[in-house]
Amino acid sequence: MKIHVLPGGPIETNAYLLTDAGRGEAVLVDAPGDIWSQVGPILEAEKCRLTELWLTHGHWDHTQDAAKVVRATGASTRGHVADKHFFETPQIMSAFLSSRITLEPLVIDQWVVQGDRFEALGQTVEVRHVPGHCPGNVLFYFEKEAAAFVGDALFAGSVGRTDLPGGSREQLYEAISTQIYTMPDDTVVYSGHGPETTAGEEKKNNPYVRG
Repeated sequence: MKIHVLPGGPIETNAYLLTDAGRGEAVLVDAPGDIWSQVGPILEAEKCRLTELWLTHGHWDHTQDAAKVVRATGASTRGHVADKHFFETPQIMSAFLSSRITLEPLVIDQWVVQGDRFEALGQTVEVRHVPGHCPGNVLFYFEKEAAAFVGDALFAGSVGRTDLPGGSREQLYEAISTQIYTMPDDTVVYSGHGPETTAGEEKKNNPYVRG
């Protein structure tokens, strides 16, 4: 599995395109603004078809291009039901947006919950619920690859903000401790913004939540 790190949109939100050229398949994690202009050429170059779009949570900067990606590829979608209102009624986030940014409603084909396991790109993927930044933030964990895509729960040296609607500092810190820090220390943590880190590095040095 090849991991393409693709920052996009007005606040440099990370999307992750996961490709398996041998299978001719790909999965996209999150869809910030204009991400399709980066994803499309990679799919063509690697001769891969995008089969699924996974949303770590429903905030606008992670979903801005989601409907466009689905129309272009027919990919099925996964997300957590606690963020259903964000996915289906994105206008509720308008107070946080520039007037130049428009959002389209998104249909989620498969609601995920804590502990779900499913197959993708020939591997088993585990879903872990990490609320606190927002109610429906989840991570997608590839144990075989030692990789976790965590949305805005945890960053290198920081954590997600909790002052937005539905946020909770206590809930976030508990989720980080029980859902992220319980993965092996060498697990690479791919965050919604900024560089990658590892579970072990954050357990030891994160100034907000230590293991």
